[in-house]
Amino acid sequence: MQAEAGSPSEDGLRSSGSPRPPRSLRRRLGGGVVLIVLLLLFFLPWWTLFASGTGWPFPVLLVGTVVFAAWLASFPFLMAAGHGRRGSDRAARVADSTLGVVWVLFTWSVLGGLVHLVLIGLGVGGAGRARSIAVAVAVISAVLLAWGHHEAMRVPRVRRLDVHVPRLGGGLDGTRVVVLADTHFGPIDRAGWSARVAEAVNALDADIVIHAGDIADGTPARRREQSAPLGTIRSRLAKVYVTGNHEYFGEAQGWLDRMAELGWEPLHNRHVMVERGGDALVLAGVDDVTAESSGLAGHRANLVDALAGADPERPVLLVAHQPKYVAQAAAGGIDLQVSGHTHGGQIWPFNFLVRIDQPVVRGLSRHGERTQLYTSRGTGFWGPPFRVFAPSEITLLTLRAGDGPTT
Repeated sequence: MQAEAGSPSEDGLRSSGSPRPPRSLRRRLGGGVVLIVLLLLFFLPWWTLFASGTGWPFPVLLVGTVVFAAWLASFPFLMAAGHGRRGSDRAARVADSTLGVVWVLFTWSVLGGLVHLVLIGLGVGGAGRARSIAVAVAVISAVLLAWGHHEAMRVPRVRRLDVHVPRLGGGLDGTRVVVLADTHFGPIDRAGWSARVAEAVNALDADIVIHAGDIADGTPARRREQSAPLGTIRSRLAKVYVTGNHEYFGEAQGWLDRMAELGWEPLHNRHVMVERGGDALVLAGVDDVTAESSGLAGHRANLVDALAGADPERPVLLVAHQPKYVAQAAAGGIDLQVSGHTHGGQIWPFNFLVRIDQPVVRGLSRHGERTQLYTSRGTGFWGPPFRVFAPSEITLLTLRAGDGPTT
């Protein structure tokens, strides 16, 4: 008998006919994994700071335990309130900050635990060893969080780099390309920061300005004030924008329309030509690689459409939000791809986890015989308002004609 749509027998089969767990079981398994991760993230710092032989007076242990337990119990509700349908910016600020604090405490608790084991092996420290490590973890974490918050909230420093593009004509030698990425306008109102970033970009006297996606977390209407300063950015030849994956959590088409309203050229699988001194550069862009799975009609990363009608003899600068699109770019003979997405890891040592998903975390790299990739560490931050050992940047790429040093 043929299974009815939505029946357990249909849900339990892959398209190939092999069995798979029912959807409800997969959800429970996924929820179980999340719960285990959360328990570990909160338990290890608590253990390092208040237990593990630290010998604190009972009131200290009790207060620390109550604080961590309340913190853990409230975190899922704050995340749901801040990033779910309700979309409370206040709840999101608390939840995101909690996530950043716990991650830093967890990281340094792991390192503190390793130091503890080494000291035990060496017979160093005696009875006060665990307490000393607890104090060290707390102090280091506090310093890194204070510094990391400052790094996240300041106007990024300018990173300057010459990029040699062999096919670039002499008329375009010295073209100044300013790259913004991952501004992530969100629950923390950064309208003033946005205005200062725009001033910093204008001071660079750019020929081309690129925004490589993840402009905001939220709708254009909700982040209108924060995005408004982007309309004051100036360039001689072009200002272009492509969608990032976070646009597809909200209103991707709305952000394309908003950027057009602010005077930017949305490169929605299309290109523009820029010319100077008798030479031309193809400036192309594709939607984020997650666009197709969003279900939004007409949205997907399509390099063929982006280059349709372009002269194949002209050099191409491609804007694609995620570095991993470089595989398609190299196959298509792109000269230079500019990306963001990674944030340089944002909070160390998350960069090692990012590297599992992306071929590059930051900087200039070469892929294949022709293609170079520049990966920005991002201009803003996502979620936790911290940047630890992963500073933000406004990037100034100066394009140079001819061969240069090997990248």
